[in-house]
Amino acid sequence: MSTDTDPPAGTTLSRRTTISSPVAAAIGVLAVGVALGLGDLVAALTAPPSSPFLAVGDQFIRLTPEALKEFATSTFGVHDKQVLLASMAVVIAAVAVIGGLLSRRSVLPGTVLVVVLGLVGLSTAVASPTFTAAYLIAPLVALVGGVATFVGLHRLALASGGATGAEPDVEAGYARNPRRRLALGLGAAFAGAAVTGLLGRVLAASGGAEASRNAVGPLPSPGGAPASPPPDADFAASGTPTWITPNADFYRIDTALQVPQVSASSYQLRIHGMVDREITLSYDQLRARAALEAPITMCCVSNDIGGNLISNAVFLGVPLRDLLAEAGVRPGADQIASTSVDGFTTGTPVAACTDGRNAMLALGMNGQPLPVEHGFPVRMVVPGLYGFVSGCKWITDIELTTFDAFQPYWQQRGWAAQAPVKTQSRIDAPRDGATVPAGRVVVAGTAWAQHRGVARVEVRADSGAWQTATLAAEVSIDTWRMWRAELDLSPGAHTLQVRATDATGATQPEAFSLTIPDGATGWHTVDITAR
Repeated sequence: MSTDTDPPAGTTLSRRTTISSPVAAAIGVLAVGVALGLGDLVAALTAPPSSPFLAVGDQFIRLTPEALKEFATSTFGVHDKQVLLASMAVVIAAVAVIGGLLSRRSVLPGTVLVVVLGLVGLSTAVASPTFTAAYLIAPLVALVGGVATFVGLHRLALASGGATGAEPDVEAGYARNPRRRLALGLGAAFAGAAVTGLLGRVLAASGGAEASRNAVGPLPSPGGAPASPPPDADFAASGTPTWITPNADFYRIDTALQVPQVSASSYQLRIHGMVDREITLSYDQLRARAALEAPITMCCVSNDIGGNLISNAVFLGVPLRDLLAEAGVRPGADQIASTSVDGFTTGTPVAACTDGRNAMLALGMNGQPLPVEHGFPVRMVVPGLYGFVSGCKWITDIELTTFDAFQPYWQQRGWAAQAPVKTQSRIDAPRDGATVPAGRVVVAGTAWAQHRGVARVEVRADSGAWQTATLAAEVSIDTWRMWRAELDLSPGAHTLQVRATDATGATQPEAFSLTIPDGATGWHTVDITAR
């Protein structure tokens, strides 16, 4: 018995039908879009790092040559991840279009391409340093969903006569409206890709960490007086940053494409390795311990001369020296190997955490629980070291080991094993390329030499004599220090330079060096015009 939804018995569609290029391209893009949307949604419900799109991005970051990573960080700064994701989306869309166009006559080429993309997502999920069996679910669902969507839409397009404007080539009066079915199919695929993708993003972003952060309550009271800057700690009125960087403005550089979602209620930190006593602590147990509060300036090793990958905050946390003393560090252990919940590792000198500086496992930042993107529930902060050897976010594991026995993430890629922050300074005002009134010109900026302190800043115009700048109040040797000077500038073009000297008497060198492997050197220089 025939119906109005199926062709009568013996009816066949012409094999001569060719799908139009726009429809073929749309089929490829929509099939891959459905696959990615399903992958995001299922990953959010099972294992967020297994999202095929993010897994591919994470693997790309792991395999990218250091020169390219450094270019991305120096060029795009805190927006490097958005640029990577956007670039990936463009490449994937282009591949999907090619797959669709190759399948104008046969479903096979595009199907093979969708399968290959699915296998890439699956393999990168398996390659994750935190892989578990649950990581297989999302990429497999994405692969099946993408293939099913491509094959289904391809069949609808052929049945519609290829959407070329000709009637479908059928025999015996096949009576349904196949073009309408194709339009509905394309619309359903678009809606499915959009809805699943959006739900996946929303669920991943609301994985409980922000709610957990809001529920932790007031931070523990620190020992001693709370850290509060004096009113003359900056020259913000002259163009420097404020001494305290608001949490929302604090720079963020890490390898996480998706911010890990860790609940305080399930959090655990393990301290083990070359210790006398292994320790496991919950978030509440850390909060119950004696806390210290200290202002600390953090700086990324990728910060170019004059760059802005540096910020200052008041951190509150548990002193690392207390935890290490309780565990009992064995002789010979010279490195703390820290592991994040997403598998990222850092290596920190034991000496830097036990020499009296305010090294801590931070729970709070500027009077609030750590922001999720900055490591909630717990992160490591060690003054005087670049973040890649001291700033492990979302930290869940501390192993006492040696530098010979373990190479952390960035050291495996050729970066320095121990990386003290270098003395640097920059001109914040006037900006490079600015035009200012001729005459007495205010020049202001920032200098830093964490855990040594800034003793002097000098500025000059047009390679002339150095002029000592006025320094803002020093709050701590672990924080940046603002400076200000006035220069007499005649009408015309001028070149301004700045250099700083730390409390040990060492002046930052003029010679320029790249940020890799252990931080940039050189004098910040700006060109301005006085009129």
